[in-house]
Amino acid sequence: MISASASASLWFLIFTAPICFWVMWSDMAFMKIPNKAVMAALAVFVVVGPFVLPFDDYLWRYVHVILVITVGFVASMGGLIGAGDAKFAAAMAPFVAVGDIFNILYLFAAILLTAFVSHRAMKHFPPFRNQVPQWKSWSHGKFPMGLALGGTLAAYLAMAARYGAAAG
Repeated sequence: MISASASASLWFLIFTAPICFWVMWSDMAFMKIPNKAVMAALAVFVVVGPFVLPFDDYLWRYVHVILVITVGFVASMGGLIGAGDAKFAAAMAPFVAVGDIFNILYLFAAILLTAFVSHRAMKHFPPFRNQVPQWKSWSHGKFPMGLALGGTLAAYLAMAARYGAAAG
């Protein structure tokens, strides 16, 4: 069961989907998530949020940003994730309803596994790799986590838009 509002999720999806694809492409191509993408995602929440969420819920979701950036900063300092990954995860956080924390963690795990296997397989598949031979992620030792993060936000919002709670 998804607790996010279906209508709010649809509005968020409309504006964040291009940002998610930008993050995924940029991380695969350059092994970097642009700060502009992080700021764009936050700007979508800041601008669209008050129109699609109850105001108290809208304000509380900023706590999500603080919690995720704190955990992300510690993980980044420990070398577990990149700083761009931590920043984008924090920018994703306010789009997730508090009741969906386990849903998004399960979804992220599934998408991370799928993205990792797919990315590693495609780099050894010349018809695909030759389409974008300049991507740094093909030869980089680390995985472009933006592929999984962007995919998770887009998939979560799409699922919430379809199966989420009725506005009310």
